[in-house]
Amino acid sequence: MSKEHSLGIIALESYSDKAKRINQILCEWKGAESYLIDVQCPRFASGEAKGIIKQSVRDKDIFILVDVCNNSLKYKMDGEFNRMSPDDHYQDLKRVISACSGKARKITVIMPFLYEGRQHRKTLRESLDCAVMLKELEYMGVNNIVTFDAHDPRMQNVLPLKGIENVSPALQFTQALLTEYEDIKADSEHLMFIAPDEGATERVVFFASVFGVNIGMFYKRRDYSTIIDGTNPIIAHDFCGGSLEGMDAIVVDDMIASGGSIIDVCRQIKERGAKRVFIFATFGLFSNGFEKLDKAYEEGLFDRIFTTNLVYQKPELLEKKYYFSVSMNRYIAAIIDTLHNNGSMQQLTKPADRIHETLAKYK
Repeated sequence: MSKEHSLGIIALESYSDKAKRINQILCEWKGAESYLIDVQCPRFASGEAKGIIKQSVRDKDIFILVDVCNNSLKYKMDGEFNRMSPDDHYQDLKRVISACSGKARKITVIMPFLYEGRQHRKTLRESLDCAVMLKELEYMGVNNIVTFDAHDPRMQNVLPLKGIENVSPALQFTQALLTEYEDIKADSEHLMFIAPDEGATERVVFFASVFGVNIGMFYKRRDYSTIIDGTNPIIAHDFCGGSLEGMDAIVVDDMIASGGSIIDVCRQIKERGAKRVFIFATFGLFSNGFEKLDKAYEEGLFDRIFTTNLVYQKPELLEKKYYFSVSMNRYIAAIIDTLHNNGSMQQLTKPADRIHETLAKYK
């Protein structure tokens, strides 16, 4: 069998719709019919499940796509429907890997939102869920893991002898912004990238470096004596940076969960005289609905939210006039093609050269 026919794509139900488009793109590039492999994870009435692969995976490079944030799916248990949690999606991923039974030549897991990535370190006597997950996948024979904008990129250190690709969507955000807004002035007198907390600084430094502009940063002061919804509540945001008067500000973060923190940051940016406020967030979870964001937009606290389609997008979100969906389908297809052909991932994980080219054309 030729190398061109040794590629196989397994899409769990959580990623099935986007996987069809990714498969179509690859087939257009390679002149093939389809790389998708039919899989199912049926459940018993008790809620237990199993993974079934209906086609051969022998000697194939298998790429498994999973969205652990897809909370739109349900399964029946004891006569009632349960919504699938990240834990359920992760268990289905392991079932499918197990069903490959060691016959695949290589297995790559594409998990855009790194499962349990927010539980990445110990501050008390607590679990290290993300590290445990990565070690489990290593034990099961996974060769590569592809994720996007990991909450803490140091999680790569858990598997020093295995491949973990932490991909930045910075190029797609740049292209989307400059396509939608033709009056952006990409210089230090008119534009500033802002980190909403110290954890987002690395992302902001990357953007600011390739754009050639300055950065600002907010420092979160938390109440460490209290835990609400699994985290310590934020008392205040303190800003570190230069003047924002009359400037466009771009807030960069890995995710928007409830939206409360990002709204507070935007409010302070506007109070400091910023002209426009844009938000780049790789994952738009919007776990508490849109009421707060709708109100903040009406108050003029921000102009546009850009998030990717890497995770499930609520239909209501797609109808918001302040929202822009950044498609990553073609980029994932390029990642699969590159890894399948043993190419270098450098330009895909940190696309500085491509961003420079985009900015040069824009100017």
